[in-house]
Amino acid sequence: MKKETQSGLSLKLIRKRKELDLINQELLTLLNQRLRISLDIGKVKREMGKKIYDAEREREILDRLKRKNRGPLKEEDLGRIFKTIMKVCRQSQIQACPPSKPRNCM
Repeated sequence: MKKETQSGLSLKLIRKRKELDLINQELLTLLNQRLRISLDIGKVKREMGKKIYDAEREREILDRLKRKNRGPLKEEDLGRIFKTIMKVCRQSQIQACPPSKPRNCM
C-alpha cells in the first residue's frame, strides 16, 4: 500500500474513532439519565408496595424497541443490550431501596 494511501486511511480511522468517542459520551450521559429516572420509578414502586421487577413492562419495552429499530442492529443484539440495561437499572433500584428498608428509603 502506498504511504499516502496508508496516511489517508489513518486519518479516516482517527476521524471515525473521534465520532465513536462522541457517541460513547452521549450514550453514557443517556444511560446515567435513564438510571436516575429508573431509581425514581423504584422509589415510587416501593411507596406503592409494588415489586421492582415487572416482566410484562420489560416485554413491552423490548417489543416497542424492536418495532422501531431501522438500523443494522440485529433484533437479537438489540434485545441483549436492552435486557442488560434493564437488569442493571433493576439491580440499582433494589440496592437503593431494599425491601427491608422503610418505604421512603431514598
